[in-house]
Amino acid sequence: MRIAFVCTHNSCRSIMAEGFLRHYNDGNFEVFSAGTEKYSSPKPLAIEVMEDLGIDMSHARSKLLNEIPSKLDVLITMGCGVECPFIPTRHREDWGLDDPSGGPKSAFEITRDLIKDRVLDLIERIKADTLKINEINFEYNKNK
Repeated sequence: MRIAFVCTHNSCRSIMAEGFLRHYNDGNFEVFSAGTEKYSSPKPLAIEVMEDLGIDMSHARSKLLNEIPSKLDVLITMGCGVECPFIPTRHREDWGLDDPSGGPKSAFEITRDLIKDRVLDLIERIKADTLKINEINFEYNKNK
């Protein structure tokens, strides 16, 4: 299953979500994150608060939408008013999370903890087969 997290800069929330899903991945997910606007690098505090929990963030770099697959199973936007170009996906939701950028470390920790809870909930909904999946107009070779 291909899952992507998208926000404006791919420098904080979406990178944290990618980190958690990579950490909790049991091999069933291809995990991606991206931004709609170019940004130089992840926010240092975003990386720090993840590493505080022992989450490997060596994968983290800010990426644009053209660097992730053009067809996804699940697309999660992080609540920053991101208007994504059309990306074929079977399920889409917005998590409505405030951006802690510019705030103290405690703001990043609060956001991190909210993201962790939502990632774990997403995994459970997928495993329980309760995620609303749209089969219409979604075709790709899963072996690609």
